[in-house]
Amino acid sequence: MRTSELIRALAADCGFRAIPPGRALALVMVPAAAAASGILLAAFGLRPDLFSSLGEPRVMFKLGGMLLLVFLSGSMALRLVKPGASVRRHVLRLAIVPVLLAGAILVELIAVPPALWAQKLTGTDALVCLASIPFLAALPLCAALLAMRQGAPEHPRLAGAAAGLFAGAIGALLYATHCPNDSPLYVAVWYLLAIGIVVNAGAAAGGRLLRW
Repeated sequence: MRTSELIRALAADCGFRAIPPGRALALVMVPAAAAASGILLAAFGLRPDLFSSLGEPRVMFKLGGMLLLVFLSGSMALRLVKPGASVRRHVLRLAIVPVLLAGAILVELIAVPPALWAQKLTGTDALVCLASIPFLAALPLCAALLAMRQGAPEHPRLAGAAAGLFAGAIGALLYATHCPNDSPLYVAVWYLLAIGIVVNAGAAAGGRLLRW
């Protein structure tokens, strides 16, 4: 019997009916995201021109890209808590985000003089971004891992990494409402590096917390 078949059999024989992971994720993520939003407002605040700048392509792309990553990574995380789950389709969907980002970077490099590329890349507060996104993602990560314990992940570290990607995307989306740096170059480097920190933390925690 393969491992995935054994896990399914054990789950079917278990007398205790746990909360479905999707419902559990919704129950814990709403207060976690609300708390993280409160932390954002208290510690950072919204950028002063947020609402007036929503029509600008770079701002819309930054917010829309992070929101898309939230939905795609959340869907993959929920898939990974099911034994024997295949995530190939979800990985292909996730590839949409870096492809869109690469296209936006190409447009940026064409539109912006080469002398300004370094300035667009480094922005004004890169190190703050690198620390703030994991900080804002901490509560969503804990909530996601708690919800995923209601499932039966066959690969705990991979499931934890997916939870980290989901939480990191939430943290990035929240921070994007404060961050004045809208260049796709900046987002590609600093946002993704910060999300990567959360992914690694999720993988390490998932290896322990999601293990059968």
